[in-house]
Amino acid sequence: MWRLIPLLLILVMAVPLPAQSQQETANANAAESSEAAGPPASLSSPRATMETFLHAMNDIKRGEPDRIEEAISTLDLSAVSKLVRRERGSDLAWMLLEVMDRTRVVDTARIPERGDGEPYLFSRYRNGSIRIVPMQDGRWLFEGEGLAQLPKILDELGDRRRVKGSEVDTEYLPLHLRLRQQIPESLKRRDFLLQNWQWLGLFLIVLLGVVADKLVSFLLARLVNRWKNRSRHSEYRQLSDQVLRPFGLTVMAVIWWLGINLLGLEETALLVLLLAVKFLASLSGVWAAYRLVDIVAVYLLKRAHITDSKLDDALVPLIPRTLKIFVTVVGFLFIADNIDVDISSLLAGLGLGGLAFALAAKDMVQNLFGSVTVLMDRTFTVGDWIIVGSVEGSVERIGFRSTRIRTFYNSVVTVPNSKFITADVDNMGERRYRRLSCKLSLTYDTPPERIEAFCEGVRELIRQHPYMRKDYYHVYLNEFAASSLNVLLYVFWETPEWSTELRERHRFMLDILRLAKRLGVEFAFPTQTLYMRPESDFTPPSEDGLAQEQAFERGREEAISIVAESTGLGVRPPPVEFPPVKS
Repeated sequence: MWRLIPLLLILVMAVPLPAQSQQETANANAAESSEAAGPPASLSSPRATMETFLHAMNDIKRGEPDRIEEAISTLDLSAVSKLVRRERGSDLAWMLLEVMDRTRVVDTARIPERGDGEPYLFSRYRNGSIRIVPMQDGRWLFEGEGLAQLPKILDELGDRRRVKGSEVDTEYLPLHLRLRQQIPESLKRRDFLLQNWQWLGLFLIVLLGVVADKLVSFLLARLVNRWKNRSRHSEYRQLSDQVLRPFGLTVMAVIWWLGINLLGLEETALLVLLLAVKFLASLSGVWAAYRLVDIVAVYLLKRAHITDSKLDDALVPLIPRTLKIFVTVVGFLFIADNIDVDISSLLAGLGLGGLAFALAAKDMVQNLFGSVTVLMDRTFTVGDWIIVGSVEGSVERIGFRSTRIRTFYNSVVTVPNSKFITADVDNMGERRYRRLSCKLSLTYDTPPERIEAFCEGVRELIRQHPYMRKDYYHVYLNEFAASSLNVLLYVFWETPEWSTELRERHRFMLDILRLAKRLGVEFAFPTQTLYMRPESDFTPPSEDGLAQEQAFERGREEAISIVAESTGLGVRPPPVEFPPVKS
């Protein structure tokens, strides 16, 4: 069953998020190292920066898309938000290449190779200029102010032919750059925040995402319904048809994500929309993982019902909760990473507050160790009848913090698991046998022969009843009580649960009553007889005439006669042995 757990990780990581934080970390490390050892050779001069950019973009055209990172490294994106720096940097790199191709053939030999000095001006346009300027750490990068004006510069050069490359060879360009060349000027106008064609594109992308969500949700619901109807296990039929509903939202978020990246939006709009879509994609992924955990829980429950062990019955409720906690933590870190929350400092803060948290959560930790103790020591399992202090009932659920016990008057008592570390737990469910110890009170006028017949008859009932223990039982005349002759009845039943024990005890007691009726044995009840003798009837006792020695002799003779008739003189009966139980 553990093979299903990796599916949760796959689901949570299903959306192809860019490795933004890793790239930023790498850039930060590169910047720190460059401050110590100087700028990298690829960015050490205007010529090196231009060659690095052109070589990377040409390699991308040849089928090496990973080179886009190196091209982005030549751009000054310090003014761009970290949340959209990679997406915006990729768009700006392609715009810069298209502007260069429509300006002039780049001759890198004419570009200065100095490591300091004035910025290098590539070209000046009506809406801005393209320059390579030195940074404080010694790197030479394309100026950020000129990069911000690239969309306007590209529109300005829209009618100019490329000086290098074919006009129809545009497959390598992003979709929004190819659309810019095809759409009419009326759709390029900016009536409100965005250009008109971008508004139209957003509408189509949103519509496509909503339709995909409804379609995927409908198909998955039909698939789940058909699967439930064909399943032979009742556990699966309890699942809702909408259990896979979050996958539709995930598909919608992915479509919106990809579509927004294709529109070439400006930084502000890209930041707002992309952040919202990332958040939606992360939440839908966590929600989908939660639903997958529910399916795993149903599968584990089915497997637990098949096995005879009760340990898995106690573990099954814990596994889904553990997985959901794991999914929540991973989802939180995933969302925090995509909205540019510094996870390392957050974890460091948690580490500093760990001691205070541990002191505040002392009871919670004790309860957790209590649940571990119960599971490891197998103190009890789900369904066992236990007695803990004043609480008695059947175990209904074992959780991380507490255990729920259903009492026999149908209330639910929640016992903290920390109590099980030191408390005495009487597990009635672990009994192999259910005992009955009582006294059968017979009347004093019952003849000894009938008492012998009655006791042997009860023993035979024990031997004939199927659930009764055959290797250990006692039925003997045991006590001369005030108003009865008491026969000790000490027997056991080997029954799986209390209901069967009650039924078998009922059958056994009724058979005892039937046996007593057939043998003519009467059961006594507490009675008291008051005899009042008239004084006129009183006569002084007469002498028996027997001396003390003669009385003793007569008693001994009668006792010897009785023993001779019952067990035999000089005979020592062996210890009680029970015949072997026939399988």
